[in-house]
Amino acid sequence: MLARSLYNEDHQLFRESVKKMYDKELVPFVEQWETEGLVSREFWRACGDNGMLLPDIPEQYGGMGLDFKFNAIILEETALAGTTGPAFGVHNDIVAHYIHNYGSEKVKHEWLPKMATGEAIGAICMSEPSTGSDLKEVRTKATPVDGGFILNGSKTFITNGINADVAVIAARVGDDSGAKSISLFVTGCDVDGFTKGRKLDKVGNRSSDTAELFFEDMFVPTENMLGKQGEGFIYMMQELPQERLSIAISCQAAAQHAYDIAVDYVKERRAFGKAVFDFQNTKFVLANLKAQLQVGWAHLDACIEALVEKKLSTNEAAAAKLWHSELRCKVVDDCLQMFGGYGYIEEYEIARLWRDARVMRIYGGTSEIMKDLISRSI
Repeated sequence: MLARSLYNEDHQLFRESVKKMYDKELVPFVEQWETEGLVSREFWRACGDNGMLLPDIPEQYGGMGLDFKFNAIILEETALAGTTGPAFGVHNDIVAHYIHNYGSEKVKHEWLPKMATGEAIGAICMSEPSTGSDLKEVRTKATPVDGGFILNGSKTFITNGINADVAVIAARVGDDSGAKSISLFVTGCDVDGFTKGRKLDKVGNRSSDTAELFFEDMFVPTENMLGKQGEGFIYMMQELPQERLSIAISCQAAAQHAYDIAVDYVKERRAFGKAVFDFQNTKFVLANLKAQLQVGWAHLDACIEALVEKKLSTNEAAAAKLWHSELRCKVVDDCLQMFGGYGYIEEYEIARLWRDARVMRIYGGTSEIMKDLISRSI
């Protein structure tokens, strides 16, 4: 790929520390996590010890006080290691930022230091059985009572749902059916009325635990509301660009990893008396993928820089999520084809990468929703 000017020497040193840590603490356990359906808590704590949790949250709350580029490096290296297991995009880039940007000082000091050490794992609870991309239709109800709110409802497709210790929840206060009645709350996952349902059996992303969650007469104190009552939908819209860029970053790096292992394979695999790489079709497919990946990295770096400078718009983030998730699926599918029948065998890594890619065009907003958002800016 082209030399990247996005990162400085400090970023590169951090990347090397992440790689070194992954070689010891992540790569040897990927298959185990895939089988068990979740990442070990020991790994999360090891990430905390290595300064990989909440890198861009201020030091006064347990973070590193760095910029989002450090978050991006973690996302890239996780995908380049061939796993989707530890959902840093949710923990670091979403949950921590909701708490930091909208939480009271008490809430920040209660949860962010624990999230920074890996003692507490975060989950974001938006999607419901009947509500996905249309967040204005959230039905979970928050009823005001003395000292706080009583929450009733359910959530589904919640990443980190089984491991979670702290959750940010979108719920409706009052009878208004529109966006103006949606508020956000933060709660520990061990409180009365908070129930973790089954771990969902997904097609891919198997080492990333995903669950159904249920709230039954669950009390949340007033100080655990994030920001102002009725402003939840606005906050979600403000945070979505970073969430969607995080997905785009993972997608680009995962596509690069699939390409890299495919190149290695076709240079070793022989057919009709020569390496598969030596066939013109193989070279043309790889050349086309390499060109698309080169363009992808340049675009991604521009988006990361824009986010750090607080200039990345909602429609630009949607475009990044759309383009890089579609690219990932295209690259992985073309790479699997070059493995032939072995590409469809689970013991080959490309099979897992292929399974993991498909959901990227769905979560964080479907490709269709991304196109609709982009069209509004035309």
